[in-house]
Amino acid sequence: MRDAVIDGDAPMTSVDRMAVGFATALRAEGIAVPVGSVATFLQALGVLGVERRSLVHGAGRATLVRRPEELAKYERAFAAFWLQREMVLEPAPEPDSVMLGVEDDDDDLLDPAQDEGPGGDEQLVVRYSATEVLRHKDFAAYSPAEHAEARRLMAGLRFGGAQRRSRRRRPARSGRLDLRGTVRGALRHEGEPIQRAFTRPVSRPRPVVLLCDVSGSMEPYSRALLRFMQAAVVGRGRVEAFALGTRLTRLTRELSSHDPDVALASAARSVQDWSGGTRLGQAVQAFNTEWGVRGMARGAVVVVLSDGWDRGDPAELADAMARLRRVAFRIVWVNPLKASPGYAPLARGMAAALPHVDVFIEGHSLSALEHLAEVVARP
Repeated sequence: MRDAVIDGDAPMTSVDRMAVGFATALRAEGIAVPVGSVATFLQALGVLGVERRSLVHGAGRATLVRRPEELAKYERAFAAFWLQREMVLEPAPEPDSVMLGVEDDDDDLLDPAQDEGPGGDEQLVVRYSATEVLRHKDFAAYSPAEHAEARRLMAGLRFGGAQRRSRRRRPARSGRLDLRGTVRGALRHEGEPIQRAFTRPVSRPRPVVLLCDVSGSMEPYSRALLRFMQAAVVGRGRVEAFALGTRLTRLTRELSSHDPDVALASAARSVQDWSGGTRLGQAVQAFNTEWGVRGMARGAVVVVLSDGWDRGDPAELADAMARLRRVAFRIVWVNPLKASPGYAPLARGMAAALPHVDVFIEGHSLSALEHLAEVVARP
């Protein structure tokens, strides 16, 4: 933990407290608001003021909301904080200085005695987690050091397919009568069936198939997504991984190494069309013919990680996705560009594939990949 006093001689104004309080209200609604966004919002209030609620509303939406699904939560928090309470502009008792702390996940919280400034003056210590900021940052904006940290964090992702009922059964206290077990128990009591035996079905996770676009348009995201695929392959048994480009390349064996560096280097050597063109229809059709329809995709959760840009015929991609949809349990399309403001699925490939997709989500950050893991495991 390292602390730095920011404007220690200048007390917090009422506008500062309202900005911090509004950020707290947003977090209570479930919106992740980084400290940097709060600082940007505070700068906007310094220019626009707080008298006109419409300006405050627009400034908050522009600086504090990162996802379309957070808009409803933002409106509730804004109405509760700004519209249903009187503004308190009178100065209130406050700390003599504000301290900004950068909190490491391995560090303990500061001792309360450290929250006192020189001479015993009270200080307000504001902490933020660097890991939390990294979780919501776009992969395309990562530095090399942040990519290395993200690769470490991905090792902790838990990735499992939706549960399905197996043909196997296990002993249970109730359920379907187990005639063989009942007779076996009766033999121990001279043929008298004193105690009946029962069984119930066993559930096991569905297989998962990951198809990752490694074309040039996906270059800012493909390496991070391949690290995610490696963590998924290593984390559980029934995950298959493929690379999509101008051809189809199976990467399950290459990504099965527990060393991420070794796995990614092996995958890079195997993919001959890395950062090249994209023929999604041809690649998905090849997967259907060689692997999917023969059994790999039957009853599986199929995840396509692609921005939807395709040089091939959109009709070919539509036919391939329709064929895949007939055998798969669920198709999830992960598009890193979906998080961009004003995004619409207008690319030819994306528009052709979307009617055959069950779930269409973002894939630009660690938090988006965590959400993907939840979607894949959804029953």
